[in-house]
Amino acid sequence: MALIEYALFALAVICLTALTKSHRLMSVLSLIHVLSCFLLIYSVLSTPVFPKYYIDENFMIDYLSVYEILIASTVFLLVVIYRKDYLENLLARGFLNKNNLALVYAAMNSLLLVIILSFSSNNLALLWIFAELTTLFSALMIAVMNSQKNIDAALKYVFISSTVMVFTFIGLVLLFTETEKTLGAGTLNWSALMENAKNLDPHVLITAYAFIFLGFAAKAGIAPFHTALPHAYSKAPSSVSTVLSAVVLNIGLFAILRIYSIMRETGSAAAASNILLFYGMLSIVIGSLSMLHQKNTRKLIAFSSVENSGLMLIGIGISTPAALFWVLLHTLAYSLTKASLFLSTGILHNQYLSNKVENIKAALQVQPFASAALIIGTAAIIGIPPFLPFTTKFSILAEIAKYSVFLLIPVLGFILITYAGFAVVLTEAFTRDSEEEKPGDLKKYRAPLGLKAPIVLLLLVILFLGLYTPKELIDLIWNITRTLYR
Repeated sequence: MALIEYALFALAVICLTALTKSHRLMSVLSLIHVLSCFLLIYSVLSTPVFPKYYIDENFMIDYLSVYEILIASTVFLLVVIYRKDYLENLLARGFLNKNNLALVYAAMNSLLLVIILSFSSNNLALLWIFAELTTLFSALMIAVMNSQKNIDAALKYVFISSTVMVFTFIGLVLLFTETEKTLGAGTLNWSALMENAKNLDPHVLITAYAFIFLGFAAKAGIAPFHTALPHAYSKAPSSVSTVLSAVVLNIGLFAILRIYSIMRETGSAAAASNILLFYGMLSIVIGSLSMLHQKNTRKLIAFSSVENSGLMLIGIGISTPAALFWVLLHTLAYSLTKASLFLSTGILHNQYLSNKVENIKAALQVQPFASAALIIGTAAIIGIPPFLPFTTKFSILAEIAKYSVFLLIPVLGFILITYAGFAVVLTEAFTRDSEEEKPGDLKKYRAPLGLKAPIVLLLLVILFLGLYTPKELIDLIWNITRTLYR
């Protein structure tokens, strides 16, 4: 299956989803769509020519594309398994109108399509367009719920994300104009820019880079452009929050990696690196401090995403192959761990109809599975061994120490603050008993297997990868590193 064939197939799935009224069929169509993404990667890797180019080289699937698509497809696969029973509960409780069910599935399938196209874009303008489309479909899935607060959260998400992405458009115009003047023909083709970066004016390049970075930093959850994300994550359905945090954020980091790899080929590499280090540190500071006063479990996880995006940005900015290797592996570790956390909070929300800590009472007795999963996921995400995030976070910190001890000290300090933030919230959530009634008197929500299985699988995978990292995965990431940091 080629990329064009996949896109046509995905469009057919979206149309069929919009036309059907069967929830079961919608779920099956979504599952088939996700499986076709795996088939796309298999067919690309099976061909002797690699990377694969499509439509005048405007689309390309290289090692980085393969890696990001595999992460996205894995998360979407588990979300599809989780979503049917989760949406049934929302329908039963009146949080979602049955007439909007097809819209929810069509939007999710559309989001997956534009995500795959984003990761396959070899043209920076196309990458910008598809990144903007992810904002639109994400907002649609937030706003479709029966709540004015969801509409407000969706509008805020669109307004802030799209406004900041205007800066990216300005940067792309500057870059295109410079290539037109220097190379004789304007281009935003990433492969062509990598080959000709040394011929471009470094002063124009760093200006264009700074503008392009700002827009994609908002998409990656980098402070101070992150402000819409915590509100959106807290109001979106759990399945939507999972996709936004574990997949959509990766588009921003993917774009930053592409742009920074071009800058490394020029005399402006040091200045570009300093931008990454500055915003990376700012994100760690704001993300960690914001976690200390959180009273909402999903907002807590959202600010953890800001902090971790900052750590990965610093790893990229250090600009060594080893640091990039661990950043890329951390992308996988963090995506899977965040997915487990958001899916776990979905079960707790079904029990308490709230994400606020003050409303979570006797959780260990009433919802032992979701509580245990949230605690284990938290242990993983803060870097407790033997989970994969421990290996990746420790290794990134080791690379920071090699780069600068003076940078390492504040990074470690604020990471400790994130630990405190998680500890405060979870302690408060899981030690509060109901004052009005005993735990045994609370009406218990019985989570079906479809909600529990994806969480168990995610936790098992990050545990397994923490104990043993397959050679194939290591080779894939080193191939990406050699492509970007050549």
